[in-house]
Amino acid sequence: MKKFIWSLSLAPIMAFADEAVAAATDAVATTTDAVAATATAAADTVAAAAAPVLSSGDTAWMMISTALVLLMTPAGLALFYSGMTRSKNVLNTYAMVFGAFVIAFIAWIVAGFSVGFGTADGSMNQVIGGFSNVMLNGIKWDDLQDPKLGLLFPKFVFVAFQGTFAAITIAIVAGSVIERMKFSTWMVFAAIWTVVVYAPIAHMVWGGGYLFNLGALDFAGGTVVHMNGGLAGLVLAVLLGKRAGYPKVAMKPASVILTALGASLLWFGWYGFNAGSAFGANAIAGVAFLSTTIAASIATITWISLEYMVFKKATLLGAATGAIAGLVAITPAAGFVLVQGAFIIGITGALVAFFGVMVLKKKLGYDDSLDAFGVHFLAGLWGAIATGIFAVNDKALLWAGPLKDAGDRMGQIMVQLESVAIVGTFTLIGTVVVYYIAMAITGGSRVNDEEESMGLDESVHGERGFNL
Repeated sequence: MKKFIWSLSLAPIMAFADEAVAAATDAVATTTDAVAATATAAADTVAAAAAPVLSSGDTAWMMISTALVLLMTPAGLALFYSGMTRSKNVLNTYAMVFGAFVIAFIAWIVAGFSVGFGTADGSMNQVIGGFSNVMLNGIKWDDLQDPKLGLLFPKFVFVAFQGTFAAITIAIVAGSVIERMKFSTWMVFAAIWTVVVYAPIAHMVWGGGYLFNLGALDFAGGTVVHMNGGLAGLVLAVLLGKRAGYPKVAMKPASVILTALGASLLWFGWYGFNAGSAFGANAIAGVAFLSTTIAASIATITWISLEYMVFKKATLLGAATGAIAGLVAITPAAGFVLVQGAFIIGITGALVAFFGVMVLKKKLGYDDSLDAFGVHFLAGLWGAIATGIFAVNDKALLWAGPLKDAGDRMGQIMVQLESVAIVGTFTLIGTVVVYYIAMAITGGSRVNDEEESMGLDESVHGERGFNL
């Protein structure tokens, strides 16, 4: 009886103890869950902090730079070339540049970018980047260009930026063959050439190919764009033959004012071309911005001074051409040289281009209609070599190569010479091959005598550039 009473008295105490234990267990469990949740949140925070974040400043600059380079072709170069041609071919000249831009950009998206900046297996990667990124396959809309190198802008922007370079390169070629090439042949040639010639050269120099690994310096396209486009133009001009009446018939420009306006738009867009090639709103972009302006300005002064000394006239056409020669010459060196280098490269670029236009062209007798070879190839060749001579020995500015890695300037100059030799050879052979392919596809490459005499504006397009 006593045990029974005793157990009754302990029952509330036991119940209370059980509840206390249960509560303690629940509290421990809750605390454990809270700790786990906190740890997970902390891990997520660390992971988020470690993930690369898009740079809005660099993205904005690269999008603006892309738009500036785009402006250079269907506006700047088209007007520059159109003003220099005869009035009966103004519209055709504009159409060739405009058409080159749009078809080259599409070719770039379809296959050119993959060949230029993709990665191929084995030794093939020394020349081309393969086809893994055809139609931009494997590139996501939110991919950044290269977080490891601090390039924190969208890869799609990089694709578009490089596409404008591809497009202006083939458009430069048009300057050598206007007034006599079939429009259909030109468009086919432009599409194939962009993938077969331009893209492999871009890969070799910029995309991780042979010349890139060798340490060649080409900041914004002295070899890739200007030498490439200028030499391809000369090759086409020779293959097509001279215009009817050249050089006996006077072929006066339709409007020097249009050419000067085009040169001004080209100069404006060139800031995206050169400063944009710093791939960010940074100090190197500032170096390229200043050197570009110096070289173009001093080259203009040099050209009109030469004109005055030789012909006793300083022309607006000469000023416009001199500015372009300076811009071309500084392009491969823009982010690697300072004030002194920019002055020398600009002055010499004008001298070299003046010689090409006024002396070499007449001596050799080729019909490079608008002097794509004389200005773009020769000034680009000088600029590419001069980059090795005048590049500042500053590791923060230079790319990997003999000068940066070992302070070997002569070694760098030799690399630059090898670079121009390889690019020139590849362009020469590739252009000949693509020309005959395009000619076979379109059943010939040159307009007939009647169309040429009438002018390509009306005979090919059924329009006139000026209805005055």
